[in-house]
Amino acid sequence: MDYPGNLYVVAAPSGAGKSSLVRALLELDSRVQPSVSHTTRPPRGQEKHGREYFFVSPQEFDAMVAADAFVEWAHVHQQRYGTSRHAIEERMNQGSDVILEIDFQGAIQIKKLFSNAISIFILPPSWDELRSRLERRGEDSAEVIELRLKNAQLEVAQVDKFDFVIINELFDRALFDLKAIVHAQRLKVSAQRRARADTFAALNIP
Repeated sequence: MDYPGNLYVVAAPSGAGKSSLVRALLELDSRVQPSVSHTTRPPRGQEKHGREYFFVSPQEFDAMVAADAFVEWAHVHQQRYGTSRHAIEERMNQGSDVILEIDFQGAIQIKKLFSNAISIFILPPSWDELRSRLERRGEDSAEVIELRLKNAQLEVAQVDKFDFVIINELFDRALFDLKAIVHAQRLKVSAQRRARADTFAALNIP
């Protein structure tokens, strides 16, 4: 189905800067709306229910899976995350661009369901830098950091399955790259026909 809004799917290994880049894009571009996922993990830091995630119990999550309420869900770092189909479709039908922060498993599933989704993978500049970022975050034990780095090796190997790749070496440059991808989608002929229908009509373009 063709929606007025675009769906952007952003994946990255933990610590690559995915959340920071998406948050910065949302502050700069009011036409992009976040898709809020459900998760069984507890909130971190200043996270609020319904803003960063919908925090639910394993039992609530099971019920949503049974009701086929998710377009995708996956086990990540011993927790579960899922994306509501209704929430995505509603926002795109309203003409909003929707951006999803998601793991690579979920991104691949989303691409199968929404063929027009634009998938973007964020890479760190090096393994040493990724380790350093995870350590500076100060949220995880040494054991969890090792697990995240081990998982990251599997995750970056999936990069060829994505439409775009951004290397987050310098944050401002990576943000520019992300903005460029979003803007380019709005300049496609089909998007311009919708957004500037009056111009197309005035130019007698069928």
